[in-house]
Amino acid sequence: MGKRTWAFVTAAVLVVVAGGAGVWWWRTSQERERDEMSRAAVNAFAQAWQSRSFQKAGVRFTGSTPEAVAKDFTNATSGLGSSPVTVDVESVRRDGTTADAVLKVTWNLFDSTPWSYQAQVSVAETPEGWAVRPETGGSLWHPRLGAGEALKVTRTPGERGDLLDREGEPLMPLGKVYPVQLDPSRATAATARSLEKIVDEPAGSLVAKLAAAQKAGSKAPIAVITYRQSDFDARRARLDALKGVIYPARQQPLARSRSFGQPLLGSYGQVSAELIEKGEGRYAAGDFAGTSGLQGQYDRVLGGTPGISVASSGKPDTPLFEKAGTPGEDVQLTLSPSVQEAAEKALAGTGAVPSALVAIDVPTGDVLAAANSPAFGFDRAITGRYPPGSTFKVASTYALLSQGAVTPSTPVSCPKTYVVDGRTIRNYESGSLANPLFADDFANSCNTAFVQLAEKLGNGDLAAGARALGIGAGWEKTVGVNGAFAGSIPENTGATDKAAATIGQGRNLTSPLALAVMAGSVARGSAIAPALVTKPAPEDGARDPKALDPEVTSQLRSLMGLVVTEGSAEVLRNVPGGVVRGKTGTAEHGTKNPPETHAWFVGYQGDVAFAVLVETGKSGGTVAAPVAKAFLTNLAR
Repeated sequence: MGKRTWAFVTAAVLVVVAGGAGVWWWRTSQERERDEMSRAAVNAFAQAWQSRSFQKAGVRFTGSTPEAVAKDFTNATSGLGSSPVTVDVESVRRDGTTADAVLKVTWNLFDSTPWSYQAQVSVAETPEGWAVRPETGGSLWHPRLGAGEALKVTRTPGERGDLLDREGEPLMPLGKVYPVQLDPSRATAATARSLEKIVDEPAGSLVAKLAAAQKAGSKAPIAVITYRQSDFDARRARLDALKGVIYPARQQPLARSRSFGQPLLGSYGQVSAELIEKGEGRYAAGDFAGTSGLQGQYDRVLGGTPGISVASSGKPDTPLFEKAGTPGEDVQLTLSPSVQEAAEKALAGTGAVPSALVAIDVPTGDVLAAANSPAFGFDRAITGRYPPGSTFKVASTYALLSQGAVTPSTPVSCPKTYVVDGRTIRNYESGSLANPLFADDFANSCNTAFVQLAEKLGNGDLAAGARALGIGAGWEKTVGVNGAFAGSIPENTGATDKAAATIGQGRNLTSPLALAVMAGSVARGSAIAPALVTKPAPEDGARDPKALDPEVTSQLRSLMGLVVTEGSAEVLRNVPGGVVRGKTGTAEHGTKNPPETHAWFVGYQGDVAFAVLVETGKSGGTVAAPVAKAFLTNLAR
């Protein structure tokens, strides 16, 4: 064969080889593009699922529309709540014009509990591009979910812990309650009107709620009131006669009476939208939990963690996922039910006037009672902030005696008025004493004697004396109650500020608890931070006793005894239970002329120190001291 022939053959072979290589390259490029496009379709679907938005994600579907898929997704998954969902593509395997993918789906359920599973999705090439192929007879959203079925998460509360008294007995054991409700599908306006009378609701209020629910097409029961067994039994016959009134019984923590320990112990009930929002995933609509007081503050401890179960509507008894809950733990308190009841009965005598009484165990500093009236309001006993008035003279006297500025037998005049830098200070009802000793001034709560003596104190002496007795001593966190107030006694800034502070006015603020701590410190001879919750241990549990000057505290005890035997609290003489030592107080507040006053009495009897506050009381001796008498009498019984 000639050279020309070989050249021709060689060229022909090269053309064939080049053509084959081009076809191979084209086919390889097309397959690579199909791989990329099929994976892109799967990724887009995963992102659309994760963002819960299918209409704006550019995802195509065979035989369906993004709107229809979005509706199916909502129907199938709304029962899981609105918590985040993460969807990751684990693998994509293409075969020609179709591809199968495996997705890892992780839902964050209540309280951030993760639920993960694998879901499969298929995509196919269409003239418009690659599209997701919805399951036929099944669901895109879970491999064991049937067409049209929905996922639902159910929470199962664990056994709830108790608030325990100082003897370890439950203060709020479980008891049966009856939530009275209106069923919008059966109740009538006549039903609502009759129910208003039974439950003491304003006329027309339940009628309006029922009408609104029926107009909106709501089938959800309308909550009206929850009764304890005895309250329910007294109304049951009338409730039974009303069409559309329901009362599904349930159990919840209940104190020995509706008002016992309120608002300190708090309430348990259905969570509000606000509580759900603040709960960081712990609560969901329809849950029951501690909603106020210690029940609310320690709900995570008492309630533990609920169990979680996810099932489909097609097989509700066959869980797709389960997580066991953990039982709650008890919260140990120092309260004594008998002392608490004695305090609450004593406050009942104040009627509609707000009042509080705190009692402390002298040897330990434990809070035995924290009573409030009205029972349903804020916890003024622990968290209230009030000028202490003349009860603060206990702390002023500790400072004066410690500084050697006076002794009980020092003559100190008690004129009707005394002027400090142009400010006139008066005694209660402009009284005066003839030739008194300081002991007489203390027993009769002479303001003008104390403001004279204030001139002998430095600007920081009153604050130091108060701290020594426990007022403003920084023990808020040892109590275990949110918002507990230890008092605020600022250093003085001048003569008038110091004069006002000496008699418990000016910028001085205390709580009933802080004044009970002061009385307990005098009785004990040392200052101990109070405690009310001991388990779980408070954030700052340091309660080491700090010794007081023994000579000064001995003199203070004698002076506080004179207040009862021959001073402003003679109503407490011969009270059952033994000798009472204390101090009355009348604290001016507000801007009225003459100003309104709070009435105080602080003191101790044996191993019980206490403080009584009656808002808008005329004087400590005439208003608060009688409440203290009733308390000690109740306690002795």
